[in-house]
Amino acid sequence: MTKKKTRKKQKSVKRSKGKKRTTLRRKKPTKKKPFGGYAINFKNRNETLEQVFGKTDIPPSQMTKKLWKFVKAKRLGHK
Repeated sequence: MTKKKTRKKQKSVKRSKGKKRTTLRRKKPTKKKPFGGYAINFKNRNETLEQVFGKTDIPPSQMTKKLWKFVKAKRLGHK
């Protein structure tokens, strides 16, 4: 003989509709400053890339160092 498996019905539990959670509305953030806090302005500059980096090929790490040296020498960085 084969036995049929019977499932018991689960009782549904009613939850009370108590206090609803209230959420605070956040204000929209204002415009953020540039990351790192530096704003470098190259506006109205006449220097070419050869004047800043030189005529020889250089790796990116040296390029970054020369660029920051130029920015500091010309006082282009503003916090």
